[in-house]
Amino acid sequence: MSLNRTEKAAVVAEVTAQVARSQTLALAEYRGLTVSDLNKLRVDARAKGVYLHVLKNTLARRAVAGTPFESAGEHMAGPLIYSFSEDAVAAAKVIADFAKTNDKLVIKGGSYAGKALDANGVKSLASIPSKEVLLAQLLGLMQSPISGFARAIAAVAEQKAGPAEAPAEAAAEVAA
Repeated sequence: MSLNRTEKAAVVAEVTAQVARSQTLALAEYRGLTVSDLNKLRVDARAKGVYLHVLKNTLARRAVAGTPFESAGEHMAGPLIYSFSEDAVAAAKVIADFAKTNDKLVIKGGSYAGKALDANGVKSLASIPSKEVLLAQLLGLMQSPISGFARAIAAVAEQKAGPAEAPAEAAAEVAA
């Protein structure tokens, strides 16, 4: 179904607004996917806060013109599904995870921080843990020296308390 000029302008405006909020763009060719597979992909993307849409490539090029995502223009050919995310890895992760289970979804490329990514770059970006996981790992690293120090102090206190209690226990046994 063809769009008229005002509908095209509305699509470009919507995508441009999403591009302004996003850090990452991932592109994948969806040729051969069933409607139910696409719906599963959309549900997964929505749950992870990823803007995922099938767009006309010319409209997508207009929407990303003058933005850091313009570098992905070389990959914008063929039937593509576009995924944008505010989280640095979410868009790539949604596409890469779905491509692992469905060979018909082919990762074409993307863009992150103004740099074009090929398919392997998108897969590498997807392998990075999410922001929450990275924060948890950082917190664990920060707590590790403190908890180790606390365990050492507790062990020293227990060791010092141990011999002092031993003569008292021995005296109690003798008295009994």
